[in-house]
Amino acid sequence: MPAPFPASVPAPAKPTLYSFRRCPYAIRARMALSYAGAAVDICEVALRQKPAALLAISPKATVPVLQLPSGEVIDQSLDIMAWALHQCDPANWLTAGNPTQSAQAHRWITLNDEVFKPLLDHYKYPARHPELSVTEHHSRALDAFIRPLDAQLQATRYLLGAEVSLADVALFPFVRQFAMVDQQGFDALPLPGVQAWLAGWLGSALFGAVMRKPEVKATNMP
Repeated sequence: MPAPFPASVPAPAKPTLYSFRRCPYAIRARMALSYAGAAVDICEVALRQKPAALLAISPKATVPVLQLPSGEVIDQSLDIMAWALHQCDPANWLTAGNPTQSAQAHRWITLNDEVFKPLLDHYKYPARHPELSVTEHHSRALDAFIRPLDAQLQATRYLLGAEVSLADVALFPFVRQFAMVDQQGFDALPLPGVQAWLAGWLGSALFGAVMRKPEVKATNMP
């Protein structure tokens, strides 16, 4: 939930997002902010040298963190997405579908964040989890999440039906990360629903916009 700034930290003139370009949590936050047309300053964080301003407003210091001019700090990616969509939601991402479908969206997001993300980390970093082989970590992630997701996406274009919802954007960066571990192997799997859905997001203007590398400003040499 949003929290007040510490008294020693001045509120920014406009929202500031502390982000890390490749972090899936940060990607989904940036996608929601960009889609909503929210004007924010993005501060790219070096994970090994986090800025003092970030540590002052969010001791957990994990991105993304959004500072608001109102004196609030939002330090959970889903809360940042919700904040953005409450500012502007032209395609009704936040309210897509009926109440049953909204509950379904919640289940998908919970499954992604609480079940799939740990399995993804085990698959990405097998040396840290030697209790199973890479193949076994891969199979667990497939069975727990990717194959059920594929079954859904073979039945409907997006998670809740014919239109994009918050759930699609919340899940996409994590599925992208899973595919990137072994792109050739992923492409060879019989996952037509997930593969088409993922390709659509990867080729979208929205994703392209939020993944542009920050410009490096030239400095005058003496």
